[in-house]
Amino acid sequence: MRHQVAGKKLSRDTGHRKALRLNLTRALLEKERIETTLAKAQFVRSNVERLITVAKRGIDKAKVTNKPEAGVHARRIAASRLGNDRVIVQKLFDVLAPRYEARAGGYTRIYKLGPRHGDNAEMVLLELVDTTVSPTKR
Repeated sequence: MRHQVAGKKLSRDTGHRKALRLNLTRALLEKERIETTLAKAQFVRSNVERLITVAKRGIDKAKVTNKPEAGVHARRIAASRLGNDRVIVQKLFDVLAPRYEARAGGYTRIYKLGPRHGDNAEMVLLELVDTTVSPTKR
């Protein structure tokens, strides 16, 4: 039984799992839409939503206090969770967080695409809601 066992292991050791989470998170924030398996999408979804919330709170704090440096702490938290990738952190704070300013959560969406041909794994399209990226053909 799996009582009180949190999280997914995805048949990987800790280092591989952390690298997978980082790579999928960065890909989703950069491209705004990725095709992956259902298990991986569910694994990374909460991480992306938390990052967007951190960015929104940092922007709000900077607006409330009228000090732009008040949001620096949020940027540093986001940067540490994104492998200090300045380009993605800048996109997160300048493009994505303002886009979801009025939304109270639920920044991602999962579309089921059907099984993968080779191993029958359930494939999904994980995307950010209200994305500006045009749909792609499969």
